[in-house]
Amino acid sequence: MIRLGKLTDYALVLMTHVARKPVEQLHTSAALSQESRLPLPTVTKVLKKLQQGVLLTSHRGVKGGYTLARNADEISVAEIIAAMEGPLALTACSSHVPGACDLESYCLIKDNQRIINRVVGSALERVTLSDLAHPLQVVTIQEKRDDDKRGGRAPVIGFITGRIQ
Repeated sequence: MIRLGKLTDYALVLMTHVARKPVEQLHTSAALSQESRLPLPTVTKVLKKLQQGVLLTSHRGVKGGYTLARNADEISVAEIIAAMEGPLALTACSSHVPGACDLESYCLIKDNQRIINRVVGSALERVTLSDLAHPLQVVTIQEKRDDDKRGGRAPVIGFITGRIQ
């Protein structure tokens, strides 16, 4: 099973809360904690990681808080996951770090694992924070030829959000 860590799940929830409000509105840790029903220390920790990942901007002072660093439609789910977990790699050999796996030099499936990693990453790049802030509806799932040298197939998922009329 592929599973995101709890803090990454919370990051997606908190970023969605921020994205649902006007861009210029400041969001405090306390207010986000109350809205999301997550513990304040956890919210504070997640917001700091998102700020370090350049997805949130911190505004200091008594009337300070957090705002999105960019528009919600310019922030992908993949970026949020990477800010919390590091670069997406479903397996050690998918990380493109030489020597990350002891079996790499004679593994029969490493190329396929990298293709799978690329497909999943591409799907997560296509879903934006703005999409998360509205209900998604899947409209198509089809196979598309991948551009890799082996001509493999990769699923393409079409969806629409509540923001598209």
